[in-house]
Amino acid sequence: MGALKHNLRAGLYAITDNRLTPPDQLLQAVEAALTGGAVLVQYRDKGSTSAERLRQATDLTSVCRHAGVPLLINDDPELAHRVGAHGVHLGQEDWELKKARGLLGPEAIIGITCHHRLDLARAATISGADYLAFGRFYTSDTKPGASQAEPGVLTEAKVFSLPVTAIGGITTDNAEPLIRAGADLLAVVGGLFGGTPKDIEARARTFCQLFALHHPLLTHSN
Repeated sequence: MGALKHNLRAGLYAITDNRLTPPDQLLQAVEAALTGGAVLVQYRDKGSTSAERLRQATDLTSVCRHAGVPLLINDDPELAHRVGAHGVHLGQEDWELKKARGLLGPEAIIGITCHHRLDLARAATISGADYLAFGRFYTSDTKPGASQAEPGVLTEAKVFSLPVTAIGGITTDNAEPLIRAGADLLAVVGGLFGGTPKDIEARARTFCQLFALHHPLLTHSN
């Protein structure tokens, strides 16, 4: 497997959603994604109580550590610190990156949402981000109002020498152009989760096959 900054690997970035991965199915769903080859997991839950989120994040930290895959927490550095997660993903309206870094330390993985804008990517790079996330690229049920991004921004963002993540409506059917344009990670919610664990594992394997075929770090290592 090809290596990126901060020991991140190119491939599938699985993001949970409490509608698609309800509490009683969460661990099994994430385990299926990991078995299928996910290289990064983000716990994203906008609806559960603080106590529920603490329990779920604690359990997921254990599952991901056992699999040797980093777990990030969406928008909540304090929860990430409390459960010992590997880092956080921050939106533009969330914690300041430097404040999150101060809490989580230099080894934490911190990703930043950049929408469709290279100026936001530049600012995130200067502030010490570990990866840059762009999107949405396709129609997204998770964030239907998000700004539209074009694949070319993934190519242009290579100037920052950080892993580039694509998000927004990505499925196994539309992922290839984004990998070809420069995506090191594909952040997938609805295109991965939902259905049985067997379904999730199969989708994850398909995403991994697409990376093996089209991502330069992985094709050159085969």
